[in-house]
Amino acid sequence: MSQKITPNLWFDTEAEEAARFYVDVFPDGKVHSVSRYPEGAPGPAGEVMTVEWEVLGMRFVGINGGPRFEFDEAVSFMIGCKDQDEVDYYWGRLAEGGTESRCGWLQDRYGLSWQVVPEGMDEIFSDPDPTRAERAMQAMLKMRKLDITALRAAADGEKVA
Repeated sequence: MSQKITPNLWFDTEAEEAARFYVDVFPDGKVHSVSRYPEGAPGPAGEVMTVEWEVLGMRFVGINGGPRFEFDEAVSFMIGCKDQDEVDYYWGRLAEGGTESRCGWLQDRYGLSWQVVPEGMDEIFSDPDPTRAERAMQAMLKMRKLDITALRAAADGEKVA
């Protein structure tokens, strides 16, 4: 079955560059198609109009629509990471040329927002002991890239640097 909902991302002029970046960052990435503006279209004839790519089995479309719209944190993509090594990898790659924020959020070089989240976050923040969850939350609020070991230590009442 084909993907029913496909994120369509609006870029100024860098849709193809962004697609190639994302297929390099994520495993099994592939650019499927690049279409160009024809004569008489709103964009310059021959320039990239749309790019379709796939990463981790999910398809995306990027459109070069000009500077009218920009990404913001109201929409983000969350990456569930199996361990700290994966968190470190995705954080490092996506933050290249971008902006690190807090609590596992960053904006990549194209302005797209990402949340890089390790497995185990749900169990920490839904702990039946509310003081454990609060200690972990306070530790997370001081972090940029999330550190699951430090979050667990904070939940256990250990001092976290």
